[in-house]
Amino acid sequence: MSDALDKLLDLLDLEQIEVNIFRGRSPDETVQRVFGGQVAGQALVAAGRTVPADRPVHSLHAYFIRPGDPAVPLVYVVDRVRDGRSFTTRRVSAIQHGHTIFTLSASFHRPEAGPEHATPMPSVPPPGEVRRNAERLERALGGPLPGHYRDGPIDLRSVGPLPVEAAGDPSLRTTRNLVWLRVDGELPDDPLLHVCLMTYASDLTLLDTVLLGHGVSWYDGHTSGASLDHAMWFHRPFRADQWLLYAQDSPIAFGALGLARGEVFTAAGDLVVSVVQEGLIRTTPKPVPP
Repeated sequence: MSDALDKLLDLLDLEQIEVNIFRGRSPDETVQRVFGGQVAGQALVAAGRTVPADRPVHSLHAYFIRPGDPAVPLVYVVDRVRDGRSFTTRRVSAIQHGHTIFTLSASFHRPEAGPEHATPMPSVPPPGEVRRNAERLERALGGPLPGHYRDGPIDLRSVGPLPVEAAGDPSLRTTRNLVWLRVDGELPDDPLLHVCLMTYASDLTLLDTVLLGHGVSWYDGHTSGASLDHAMWFHRPFRADQWLLYAQDSPIAFGALGLARGEVFTAAGDLVVSVVQEGLIRTTPKPVPP
């Protein structure tokens, strides 16, 4: 297991400080705000720890209300909304400085039989034939990345262009984004941990899908953004330490808001997760050369 993954698992191992109240922290990084995937993953951990293990999560809906402060702990308060015969519902609020910064509603479902069908996986080269995104970013930016980007806990391998590459080559611009991903190490057989790690990873590239069609990137000094809301549906069991294809597209961007959708497939082609996110995308005009 990599050191970065070990640190991420430690972040997801929340401290229970009272019935229905948990405390989390952020990694020691020089950033302005807490990464949204971290808050969503921690909130799902808090919700899942109040639900019997034989009821896996099947959906979550979340809102990012205020930027998180990485310098102080996050307090997660779980509301046990309903414990039914088939469904269990939880609502989680993340609190910092006396304010709610994030809310999550999650539904857990007792497995049962029913009709089955699924969208087929797109045809893509295997992950072994795709370069790591960190290597491509270093080449595009002309220098080494900070350690927490270069040696992150999630191995990301985009089949198509990165936003920084599309920014320099209009022929690469697209509203589709295909990314192989897996956590960088072996995990225990804990289904809740695997879905929480996928929740964390799902926020890493979705807004990139909005940028890809517009020739802008997070590294151009003129583009900023933030996740606003996030929804996920977990269809089948999967392992986050095995390769997953994250097939994403962006149907619309307007008024500084961009919508992105994702479908997650196992390497065997099973559709296991669906994702939708809306994000804030702000751009400032580039200076005109004299």
